[in-house]
Amino acid sequence: MKRTTRSPRATSTLRRAAAVGAVLLAALAAATVPATAAEGPSREEIYRKLGVADQPVDYVILVDTSGSMKAKGRYDTVRSTLRTFLGGLTRTDHVALITFDDRPEARYIGSAGDPARIVARLPRTPDPDGGTDIGAALDQALRELERTDAASVASVVMLTDGRHQPPRGSAYPTSSGTPWNALRKRAEAIGARTGLAGYALPLATGASGAERLADVVDNTVVLRPGSIQDLGSYLQRAGDSTRARSAARLLAEDRGKGVTASWKQTGPRDLTTGSAAASVTFRSAARHLPLTVSDARLSADGAPLGISGLPARLTLGPGESRTYAVRLTGGPDGSGLPYRHTEEASAVLRVSGQVSSPWQRALGPDVDLKVPEAVAVGGGPLTVRADIGSVLLLPGILLGLLAVLMLGWLRWRSVNRPVLSGALIVVPVFAGGVPGRIALSGRRVAFQPREGGHGTVHGRRRRTADGPGTDLMIRYVPDGATGRPDRVVCAPGAQAVVGGLSFTHHPDSGPAPAPGTARPRSEGPR
Repeated sequence: MKRTTRSPRATSTLRRAAAVGAVLLAALAAATVPATAAEGPSREEIYRKLGVADQPVDYVILVDTSGSMKAKGRYDTVRSTLRTFLGGLTRTDHVALITFDDRPEARYIGSAGDPARIVARLPRTPDPDGGTDIGAALDQALRELERTDAASVASVVMLTDGRHQPPRGSAYPTSSGTPWNALRKRAEAIGARTGLAGYALPLATGASGAERLADVVDNTVVLRPGSIQDLGSYLQRAGDSTRARSAARLLAEDRGKGVTASWKQTGPRDLTTGSAAASVTFRSAARHLPLTVSDARLSADGAPLGISGLPARLTLGPGESRTYAVRLTGGPDGSGLPYRHTEEASAVLRVSGQVSSPWQRALGPDVDLKVPEAVAVGGGPLTVRADIGSVLLLPGILLGLLAVLMLGWLRWRSVNRPVLSGALIVVPVFAGGVPGRIALSGRRVAFQPREGGHGTVHGRRRRTADGPGTDLMIRYVPDGATGRPDRVVCAPGAQAVVGGLSFTHHPDSGPAPAPGTARPRSEGPR
């Protein structure tokens, strides 16, 4: 068959895709509803975007070479299948291939870039007389992972068909005890630094030493193939799980990071006309994950605003910020006073919707992204203002007050300053003389009688049993008098005396006064 020459990087990518392809196909086949392109990228595509292939991984592969491995062609199957497994790794991965029987022996330590060369280091056949010292094999595996340049993700893959049967003098004479506790503590220290995981593949039915790996490494999966022919798929599963842990390591810094929304502050928004433009910025805090907000809706606390214009679904790339133009409707609540004035309010942004990542389906359940489902709100409130109330209210109130005052004044004047008519006849009380006459007109009359002094006359309406009438309020100050003027009330047609003068009211015009008796002087209303 003719081979097509590819670049080392392309070859690496193809081999990695082949390593995870079988697992992905199996997962898709098991799903009740097949994934579609609209539901998100595949795990393989995500690995490429993350650059998982560029992240080094430590593999320690422990292969049982005891005499029992020769039965049923197990060892030959391991050799051929292991080559396929190694072909799915990249040159950045580090492989330590260790065989074990009576004692462990490192067959290859270095880059995973040449699967044929690595497999060629395996012995052609198992040791027919060799035992199975799993404890010593695990001790050497941990020493390999304890080196200072170890990768941040490490896996131990152990293939064995028998139980722990160490030779005489082994440091691990039994399957438990102090030596195994020491191994476990070392594995815990490595796991805290690298996220160590184990994959134990028992190659025979019945009791197996594969479980001893789980005694040492907490995060161990003991696979149970139905036959040796299933070994390839189980190795691929182990490889994909390791890559998933690499992805999880890369995505660890994105755990708990989601989307934050905030107003894009551009000054107060004027809602006098009922609407205004504003902007809202959504920002992703994730470094690697794309994030999607579904059923996104905006509202505000502090002001009864309607906010429209935001798409119902929006997607942000890693670390991306997007600003959306929105329309504000409504405005600040009025103070209850209908006069024209400016109201301001602080609109605190509220966002509803569900945050998720299109990567969740493909990476689950191996990688828990822990994306916060709610959109966080950052930044300060947006100031909104509006001119509300009627511009005619205050002028109308002022005019109304003036009208009330005017009506009140007219009412007061009609009662306390009615229009006068008739005349007053003035004569001295204690001396005879020609009577004087004061003609009454207007609302107030000032007079100067012949006897000297000065006075005023005005009216006041009153009600009587015979109907309304007007009393005369007469004030008079004789010459030389001091203090307040004397005042007397004179009923219609009656007589009153004040200051030595007698005043007689004639509602109609009376006899003409003697010349010089009284000099009336009409005044305006007071």
